[in-house]
Amino acid sequence: MKKNFILLALFLLSLVACQTNKPKNKSLSEKPKDSIVKEIAKIYDYPRKQYIIDKDTVAPNDTFGKILSQFHLPYASIYKITQKIKDSFDVRNIKTGRPYVVLSRQDSLDSLPRPKVFIYQQDPIHYTVIDFQDSIKVWHKTKKITKKRQKAYVKIEKSLYQDIADHHLSPKLAMELNNIYAWTVDFFHLNKGDSFKVIYDDIYIDDTTYVGIGPIHAAEFNYGGRDFYAFRYPTDSIHHIFDYFDEKGRTLRKQFLKAPLKFGRISSRYNLHRFIKYYGRVKPHLGTDFAAPTGTPIMSTANGTVIKKGYTSGNGNYIKIRHNATYTTQYLHMSRFAKGIHVGSVVKQGEIIGYVGATGHASGPHVCYRFWKNGRQVDALKEKMPPAKPIDSTLLPQYLQYIKPYKQQLDSLQ
Repeated sequence: MKKNFILLALFLLSLVACQTNKPKNKSLSEKPKDSIVKEIAKIYDYPRKQYIIDKDTVAPNDTFGKILSQFHLPYASIYKITQKIKDSFDVRNIKTGRPYVVLSRQDSLDSLPRPKVFIYQQDPIHYTVIDFQDSIKVWHKTKKITKKRQKAYVKIEKSLYQDIADHHLSPKLAMELNNIYAWTVDFFHLNKGDSFKVIYDDIYIDDTTYVGIGPIHAAEFNYGGRDFYAFRYPTDSIHHIFDYFDEKGRTLRKQFLKAPLKFGRISSRYNLHRFIKYYGRVKPHLGTDFAAPTGTPIMSTANGTVIKKGYTSGNGNYIKIRHNATYTTQYLHMSRFAKGIHVGSVVKQGEIIGYVGATGHASGPHVCYRFWKNGRQVDALKEKMPPAKPIDSTLLPQYLQYIKPYKQQLDSLQ
């Protein structure tokens, strides 16, 4: 009992420290009640009752407790709510800039209207309703959406991003394609005349409000004169896990990513006879330099364990990762390391391990990516990486039947 009292006291003190008596700026309570109740009922599918409704966005330094205390909810009630819902909704995870709605109502024995419902919108589609007017309940909800199937064919003339923009397509397509083809296509070295075809969905709320694109269902990337197909297929329908496979059921993933950055440019390649301006002489360059702005995230190109992390006058801030008995990679000239990365850390493919910089012997911001095979440094861009496991043989006949109409649609796109 004493422990609970101390926790409650500390919780209330933290609220008092950050409380302001300033009312929220964007209150909608002045609108006609019927129209605003209908609006909330439509947007959040909440029962139509006569509430005082305040709509706003989470401000910097706002907390769940701070928001509700501004609407005169007693501190003890806020503490009770947070303890009751902690297993279904962590109030510490509300983020700056996200919309929320507070529904208040005046109790018969109270002169002040008190909050009864808090609605927090995680993204344009998903939101959480916390109802504490009778008992305390939490619902995680999804707005009603419609999907409109889209197809696109784009030929590379300038750059992936620019050509997508010129075709008035979502920039998210570039990110999705990069994620799908990260092991197959060198996005730092696309050629004029390369092209891609995609089948995906535009997502709308109430058929009118566009909220973005869904996952790519199927794609074909013509890169260097070769066609690379990709079809999205569930590998675990119970846990909603999907992966991309080609027209024969082979995974597009390989043991290593093509590059440690999502986007940028190759500024210097592996070269045993390169003249290095910094040293003023010919000196072997045993890595591949990827130039990008300072602060660009650097990713581990494969699963592995950090075996070195530190600083030398030449390498600057660097990390070295052992992936297995055969392969090791190293990342040089970082401006800083990612939080939580240390010697012994187990990292996953695509995990951020640091950020681009120009520490050590570097003439500008870039990451020097070095690659060891059986203890010898080799050219990472010329290594043929073994693929990951193909689709399960028991799923293959069903998969081939599933992708047939998608492949026909892609082949017909001109």
